[in-house]
Amino acid sequence: MNTYANLLLWVVPVFYLLIIIEIAYGHYKKNQTYNLMDTIASLSSGTTNLLKDILGLTLIIISYPFLLSKLSFFEIENNFWVYLIAFICIDFSSYWNHRLNHKINIFWNQHVIHHSSEEFNLACALRQSISNFLGYGALFLIPAAIAGIPHSVIIVLLPLHLFGQFWYHTRHIGKLGILEYIFVTPSQHRVHHAINPIYIDKNLGAIFCVWDRWFGTFQEELDDEPPIYGVLKPVSTWNPILINFTHLWGLILDFFRTKSLKEKLLLWFMPTGYRPKDVIDKYPINKIDDVHNFNKYSPPSNYLTKSWVLFHWLCTNVLVLFFLSEFSKFDVNQSLIFCGIIFVSIFSYSAVMDGYKWAYKLDFFRNLLGLFLLLIPSQFDFYNTNLIHLLFFGLIYFSVGTLFSIILNLNLNNKFIKA
Repeated sequence: MNTYANLLLWVVPVFYLLIIIEIAYGHYKKNQTYNLMDTIASLSSGTTNLLKDILGLTLIIISYPFLLSKLSFFEIENNFWVYLIAFICIDFSSYWNHRLNHKINIFWNQHVIHHSSEEFNLACALRQSISNFLGYGALFLIPAAIAGIPHSVIIVLLPLHLFGQFWYHTRHIGKLGILEYIFVTPSQHRVHHAINPIYIDKNLGAIFCVWDRWFGTFQEELDDEPPIYGVLKPVSTWNPILINFTHLWGLILDFFRTKSLKEKLLLWFMPTGYRPKDVIDKYPINKIDDVHNFNKYSPPSNYLTKSWVLFHWLCTNVLVLFFLSEFSKFDVNQSLIFCGIIFVSIFSYSAVMDGYKWAYKLDFFRNLLGLFLLLIPSQFDFYNTNLIHLLFFGLIYFSVGTLFSIILNLNLNNKFIKA
């Protein structure tokens, strides 16, 4: 995990720099594909996923080393061809895992966050899940295990495979000629994120588009059918933590509402979007029927609110970078407490973005909690671990945040908040 933390310390700033470049380019071309609240929601989702991964909060159902020990027919050395074969196997497994997420009700919950943005840009590439805590992905790597691909090779290539999916989340790159027949391109991935009926559940590949072409899930981007982005059941929130579990919550409600025992058992494994017949009419849900005529989620906000959210997002990112840079100095309990503070911070400012009145009170207590936890000597021995700079920044941040939240509570215009 120390190596992964060091890698993220370099990768995250590079992603942010590329996002800034895309924003600047969109402004220059007068074709801006970003708005502030959606962008912060996307980047905050990336933060929650990063922290979840680095804390190792995944229950491994079956591991690749186990499969390798049971299924391997060959022993091969680490060379170029091994890495190439392994990368193809990883991409093949990614396709089927991705297809499963799109096709089965319960598995859609761990992928809906990635499609929840109603924009399409580099930032939405970072909308990644925290609800995929069951480690079953190794099952799709059975071909690699049979081929005897070493576990060390898979470990090296997995993050590279993931990072390689970042660049094509953009509307500023058109079709790429012959590359369209080999690799996943921005044009193909725009189709994948679209909710137009002709585009639904198409182009599921990660790096190579050959799987889609072979298995019947490929769809070209059409000039007369511009992609419309989002999900057919709008999540209607900027809060990445809530988005991660919104579909699961709907399944749980349907489980208790239906009177059919058979439906209670089957609804989890039916096609995505399935609902028991006896709850569809009685408990209707908001769904987009006309993808070309619907209002994007955009709760009202003012300059003060946007400034407040941006301030907290920037400070939260500084805390994340501190955490990554000093990861080896934190024990398990300290890591959990520190990441817990960041998760609560994201939940708090996301609730303000959604316009909820209680969010400002939550933020006030969050700042007080942050000050309290940082000042407990038994939790963070800042002086002995050379983390004094983190202590000073945390104290300044939470102190300023406390004052800021008081000012906001005193100066809120009620038309900008929900009950």
